[in-house]
Amino acid sequence: MRSIWKGAIGFGLVNIPVKLFSGVQSSSLDLDMLDERDHSNIRFKRVNEKTQKEVPYDHIVKGYLLNEQYIVLDEHDFEEVRPEKTKMIEIESFVNIAEINPIYYETTYYTQPEPQGKKAYSLLLKALVKSKMAGVARFVLRNTENLCVIHPLNGIIVITKIRFQEEIRDTKEMEMKGGVTINPKELEVGLALIKQYTTTFNIDVFKNDYSAELLKIIKAKAKGRRATVKKIKPKKAVSEDLYEQLMESLNKKA
Repeated sequence: MRSIWKGAIGFGLVNIPVKLFSGVQSSSLDLDMLDERDHSNIRFKRVNEKTQKEVPYDHIVKGYLLNEQYIVLDEHDFEEVRPEKTKMIEIESFVNIAEINPIYYETTYYTQPEPQGKKAYSLLLKALVKSKMAGVARFVLRNTENLCVIHPLNGIIVITKIRFQEEIRDTKEMEMKGGVTINPKELEVGLALIKQYTTTFNIDVFKNDYSAELLKIIKAKAKGRRATVKKIKPKKAVSEDLYEQLMESLNKKA
């Protein structure tokens, strides 16, 4: 695995030199867009909307639409606001990771200490495990400032990017209009249904079935055959009444 970033984690006055590695990968199949006539790859061109002519890359600028007029930004403008190219992931505070809403999580990176930082790395790792806390820090990746949490996982320190508050849309516009009444009997059965389906979380039981089934079709077509794929049929309740649907669900699981 190739590292994507080199720098250090700042733990008080202690600097821990580390490398970052991508901790995630896509489970979707990599499909190319082709011309159905000869299976040639489709390439995209940068085209002027008005003239329909291709625009050379060195003639392309970036602009922001403000009051129905584009304000063009040049390299100097970006330099003015670009975060300092620091190589430090400075821990600003420690929090209970359970307090971080999952909506903030983005992507995860694994860390590996440089030889001279192994002892300090091990100290921070053990302290995080023992305290059951996570560090909150900022760091610069690809000229962009990122917020992250630093936490232990399977014997290594993991850095997970999280979103800033302003990146989360307000839920107010999604609120249901008009009151809905849930009677105590319906709530009781709903809670019983949750209890009946409650298990210890095990990520291994959840597989990307869509990609697996699609790959079966691809392999079968490569051999000139048509694959038989299991169809997932939605379950339908017999009754339209919510309470009866809940009771039916309970009895089906039992």
